[in-house]
Amino acid sequence: MSQIDHAPRTEAIPGVRLRWWTELPLILLVYGAYSAGRLLARGDVSAAVDHGLALLRAEQAVHLNLEHPLNRLFTREPWLGVPADFWYASLHYVVTPAVLIWLFRRRAHLYRAARTWLMTSTLIGLIGFTMLPTCPPRLLAAGHGFVDTMAQYSSYGWWGGAASAPKGLGGMTNQYAAMPSLHVGWALWCGVMLWRNGRSPYAKAVGVAYPLITTIVVMGTANHYFFDALAGVAVMGAGLLLTKPVTLVAERIRDRVNTVLAGASQAAPSATRSSNVSGECQTPQGERIPRQRKSATSHDTGDGAAAPAR
Repeated sequence: MSQIDHAPRTEAIPGVRLRWWTELPLILLVYGAYSAGRLLARGDVSAAVDHGLALLRAEQAVHLNLEHPLNRLFTREPWLGVPADFWYASLHYVVTPAVLIWLFRRRAHLYRAARTWLMTSTLIGLIGFTMLPTCPPRLLAAGHGFVDTMAQYSSYGWWGGAASAPKGLGGMTNQYAAMPSLHVGWALWCGVMLWRNGRSPYAKAVGVAYPLITTIVVMGTANHYFFDALAGVAVMGAGLLLTKPVTLVAERIRDRVNTVLAGASQAAPSATRSSNVSGECQTPQGERIPRQRKSATSHDTGDGAAAPAR
């Protein structure tokens, strides 16, 4: 049985209810950190090219160089290349949030663990971009035999020649963040969610087809190597293994914060409690000007004379 099956159900956590106005900022925060991290992780271009060529040679050595035949097919047949470019440029922005929303609304007891799995894997992928900047096949020298289909068919869509970035915004993306392929990783996550939790044969069929077609697309458009796709699968596997520990740590942090906040609210002075102003001057409830109170240990004897000793 998988980690997702053993993940804590949200109904079992006392006092915790999922609200879209708390979930949405969290998801946007993680995605914003991921996007910013991609930009900050721009490494040396020559090192990225070396890493890309090393992957290509390794694939050729084990006869897994699937990118060349797929790229030639997509380049030669626009009826395949153009839909593939739309698939690559758009669907991960649509399908992944749609599956998250579906889980939130229809499978709330699974949503928290599924969301944690997705976010953890995404952050692991960001580490990969930082440590191993990789030149995608489409940016290698022309002598290596790849054609950038995104550039070739850019007149058909909203993207330009800089990967799937909108036209004129190529500088806002890191084109050397190719290893691992989170297009494949996120598609695999969507596929697992649909296969395990979809009730119709159609949902399960989409769960199988979506990650497989995405893997073909990322190679045929020359945006990723086959090993990038395998790395995307590995990242999702690592994220799944870390889902339960990350969930437990998050719960402990939340409980600690709630305890501190509860202690602070209990320590706050009550608005109805009497307060000493100075010495024997007190302000009772309902009185604004403090007046002198007589001490229990001293007594006045009229005109300010001291009390006789006993």
